Order: sequence, then C-alpha cells, then structure tokens
Amino acid sequence: MPGDLPPDASGIAAREAADEPGRHTLFWLQSGGCGGCSMSLLNADSPDLFAALDLGRIDVLAHPSLCEASGEDHHALIAEILAGRQPLDILCVEGAILRGPSGTGRFHLQPGTGKPVMRLVEELAPIARHVVAIGSCTAFGGVSAAGDNVTEACGLAFDGAEPGGLLGPAFRSRSGLPPISIAGCPTHPGWIVETLVQLGHGTLGASDLDAFGRPRFYADHLVHHGCTRNEFYEYKASAKEPGQLGCLMEHMGCIGTQVHGDCNMRAWNGEGSCIRGGYPCIGCTEPRFGERDAPFLETPKRGGIPVGLPTDMPKAWFVALASLAKAATPERLRRNALSERIAVPPGKASGKPK
Repeated sequence: MPGDLPPDASGIAAREAADEPGRHTLFWLQSGGCGGCSMSLLNADSPDLFAALDLGRIDVLAHPSLCEASGEDHHALIAEILAGRQPLDILCVEGAILRGPSGTGRFHLQPGTGKPVMRLVEELAPIARHVVAIGSCTAFGGVSAAGDNVTEACGLAFDGAEPGGLLGPAFRSRSGLPPISIAGCPTHPGWIVETLVQLGHGTLGASDLDAFGRPRFYADHLVHHGCTRNEFYEYKASAKEPGQLGCLMEHMGCIGTQVHGDCNMRAWNGEGSCIRGGYPCIGCTEPRFGERDAPFLETPKRGGIPVGLPTDMPKAWFVALASLAKAATPERLRRNALSERIAVPPGKASGKPK
C-alpha cells in the first residue's frame, strides 16, 4: 500500500528545498464525481480563488477547469511528477475512487492511457506533501457509493464512516497528515480556499482535523448554528409544507442540529445556505450521507418524536423542553411557521406593531 512507502522515497523533499522558497504546487485530479466541487470552488468570493492561491503562494500545475494543457502535456506532467522531476506539494482529488469491477478500477480509466485512475492516485499520494479529498465523494464515497454501490466507490481514507478507503487508515502524506477531508456536496468554496491557504502557510496541523479528517475550523460547528429559523426552532413552531417559514426539523427532514458545518455562519456566495433557500439540511458533510434510511424531505419519527435529535441532548430533555416550548409558542410564530411570508410581524402582545 502507498502508506507503507518511506516518507520521501523519491528524494523530492531535498530537491524542493533547492527550488524557489515559499511557493507550493497543486495538482487537481478529478475522479468519479459530477465536478460540482470544482464549480463551487470557482464561486469562491472572500477571497476569490485566484486571490486565495496568491495568498497561499500556490501555483496550479493542473486543474480541469483552469488549465489549457493538451492531453499529451497533461500526461507528460504526470510523468515528470512520478519521476520526481516536478515537485508536488498539494494533491487535490475530486470525486469518489471507483474500484470496480472486482477491485480492478477499470470502471474509470485515465483518458489516453488505459490506466485506472485509482492506480494513479495510489502513485501520486505518497509523493505529495499534502493529500486533500475535495467533497464528500472523495472523503467518504458520498452519493457515488450509495445504494448497491455497483462501482465499488469509496473515499481516500474512509469507506462511509469506516476507516480504510483507497489509501488505508495508516496512510500519511509526507507532511505527516492523513488525507484532509473537505466534506460537503458540493463542498463550500470557502472551506477549500481556507484549507489551501493554511497549507500554503504551514498552519494546518493534525490537531486542526477532526476524527474524519475534516478541518475543524468548519467541522467544529453545527449547521444549526446561525440558522435563520432558530426562533421557530426554539418554540417548535414547525413548517409542514415546502416554502413555509417554520422550523424544518420536526416534519421536513432537517438534520442541521446533528450535522457538522458552518453553512449558516459562512453564507454561500455571500448570501445563502440550503436552509435559507427553504431546503432542509440533509447532512452532506457526514460520512453516511447518501445512506439515509428515510426520504430527505421527511422526518422519521417513533411515537411522534423525531428519531434524530440534536447532538449532545438527552432524549428525555428534548421531549420535555419541546412540550414546554410548544405550550408557550407565541401566536405570531405559530401563524408565521405555516406561512410562506410573514403573516404577523413582531409587536406587542396585543398583536399591534410597536
């Protein structure tokens, strides 16, 4: 396995020290996915992608949406990297690793070579200083591995929530870090550029990653944090139909109280999030995304109580608090929760505006 190789088998680190100091190279490889994470990356806005690359002192060797190199040039670049003549600092892989059929990887071949992409990833990963999994497909398998998983899709270091994946749980890149999992479907552009800038400045360490390799600067938050529907959540004033303003947890399948991500604190494109757009959080940053036992827009319940409860809250406490909150729900919230627009504005207890 690649993880069994010595940390600098090709001697690249020594040659890098003699190269231009402070610059870093990035090679972006697309595997089995939709390309949505690249589209998300191109929408980075604070800072934008090119400003972030400049800030991180990163030079892009290859990216399918940014580079004009021919296929022949691309193959030559890969050969230079594998031969140790072109240093590689950051290997970004986007999309699930397709191991099928029967572990051969031949469901996904590198164009023009007939070589399974998974073999190329195995060769490049030990050479790179950092290995970054872009999106939930690359981190865990994602939707590509859902259901019967006929393509034998997996992530770089995880197969769903189980350690393993293509590279194995023991894999460490030359920096000593495991693959960095920027999970999300697609992943937030801010999460990518912030990770790259930190790698460029050498400020992202093992303690900055959670148990699934996700950067803690976003994974230490819950999607629930900063949710614009929190007032409805507090009183359990819930929406029952798409488009209504109420909390989406009780009936509409939202699991933002259990999902790691700062989506509602770091607005997408400076503006929104899934929930702000009226859609429940369906847990795209989590390892088992795509393997949910219930429809995305339906809250599974047992005895009328949602099965998935907020993280860190005992079930009995939630039931007691929910009962009290519902009993105290202001009429304003009760009516607005079932409306598509504000039906009753905030005001005095009489209902008249201040």
